[in-house]
Amino acid sequence: MKRTATANWKGTGKEGNGKLQTQSGVLNDHQYSYKTRFEDGIGTNPEELIAAAHAGCFSMKLSFVLNAAGFTPDNIDTKCTITLEGGAITESHLDVTATIPGIDAEKFAECVADAKANCPVSKLLNAKITAESNLV
Repeated sequence: MKRTATANWKGTGKEGNGKLQTQSGVLNDHQYSYKTRFEDGIGTNPEELIAAAHAGCFSMKLSFVLNAAGFTPDNIDTKCTITLEGGAITESHLDVTATIPGIDAEKFAECVADAKANCPVSKLLNAKITAESNLV
């Protein structure tokens, strides 16, 4: 399987702007710029998109890991925070809260660690990956 996205940029890094488009059409000429990346401009930025990708990938992988261990989650909520420092993404922090009938905290933590290490986006990132989990 292959998925695509495209970016078009016009102008300088600080004064220019760009548009993003995804194969699915979810992003269709979606605006991004220096202001959306480093200030409070309206639009998206690469780090926000990576955070969404990591949260989504991790949540789905956690569901697969839980299922393989004999559990079916009622709900998994994951917030991902991407840190950009010195021109590099240095960390991706996952904060997960889940409702999973019949699981204990130790087994849940084991499943979170497995999903964190093995989701495809975690494997792609060359950054420190941390996670906090809360079982409700």
